[in-house]
Amino acid sequence: MKILQVVPYFSWSYGGPVKSVYELSKSLSEMGHDVTIFTTDVCRDHRLPDNDKIKLGGVNVRYFKCFSNWAASNMKLHLSPAMRLAIKNELKNFDLVHLHDYRSVTHFYIQHYAIKYGVPYILQAHGAAPKIYGNQSFKFTFSKIFFDFFFGQKILMNSSKLIALTKTEASQYLELGANPSKIEIVPNGIRLSEYQKLPEVGAFRRKYCIGSNEKIILYLGRIHKIKGIDLLLRSFSDMAFNSDSTKLVIVGPDDGYLSELKQQIKDLNLGDKILYIGPLYGHDKLSAYVDANVYVLPSVYETFPMTVLEAFACGKPVIVTDKCGISDFVKKVGYVIKYDETELKTSLLTILSDEELTRKFGEESKKMVERRFNLDLVIKNIISVYDSVLTGRSDV
Repeated sequence: MKILQVVPYFSWSYGGPVKSVYELSKSLSEMGHDVTIFTTDVCRDHRLPDNDKIKLGGVNVRYFKCFSNWAASNMKLHLSPAMRLAIKNELKNFDLVHLHDYRSVTHFYIQHYAIKYGVPYILQAHGAAPKIYGNQSFKFTFSKIFFDFFFGQKILMNSSKLIALTKTEASQYLELGANPSKIEIVPNGIRLSEYQKLPEVGAFRRKYCIGSNEKIILYLGRIHKIKGIDLLLRSFSDMAFNSDSTKLVIVGPDDGYLSELKQQIKDLNLGDKILYIGPLYGHDKLSAYVDANVYVLPSVYETFPMTVLEAFACGKPVIVTDKCGISDFVKKVGYVIKYDETELKTSLLTILSDEELTRKFGEESKKMVERRFNLDLVIKNIISVYDSVLTGRSDV
């Protein structure tokens, strides 16, 4: 198959969706499919420099200039005349198009020319379907309502299939008016081969001068208000002043919340008990998981976080809120809590004080990811969706 993957952004700072597109495209290419990625040079607060653009052997990754980085980051308007021209001229050369994210003007161009050339396309929202979640700004909510009215419905209705990560996301498609027969549930997955030989235990601690007797609570993800890091700080502050042997390590790129986070750390007088590192990738990221005692993701809203799968693969106990779309799986190998300071503190204290429980959760989490979230199985299911679209089958 000749497949076009379209994603509005393609920088590691955007987290899970980019990782999913990367792994999907890499796997398809390794299987012999001809894969191209169309994206823009948008980044969080600047244009993506050439040395930060993702290289992917065997895949033609094409970055197009975005008209306004501000409009893309704040209003979801990924306007790129150059990409529109490429879509107009080249879309007819592909067998199928896979759209990632939901509210992108580029996707509106795709649906227009897909209809014109008779090329089917699949939409995967990656958690971006709801109009309102968490404490998002009025500006962001308005931009979604505006987009849905003028563009979103056409993109949704003219898609051949809609891929949902969870049953909850499938319901979100239905709330937008989607045809139920178009929805297929395919979760995220991870490449298990990357976790067969993990970094040496203790390497992360030595690098950042964390004692071998200190317990590490790890948060790894975007520094964004929706991630609930403020809840984690409040819960941790109660623990920290009763113990000198616990360290909170925060890892991830700033997504507009770092200055507020630092002020909260200062107000709570936690400066010497919290380590903020910034983003880590590859071996360095795995090293953080390996030395952590527990991974915490206290999000206000989350569809299917890749970080939870990564923590599973490293054999770590996990704590998430019940707002996390993967909570049904976490509760079998960790703790699912309400968005509540006391519940989070209690869960942390229980895990950190019970080595046998930590070991049990770690073993079960590894089995979970091997059984349910193996990337090979996920790719097989994605290809089945592709085949059903190209052959007209309804059974996936």
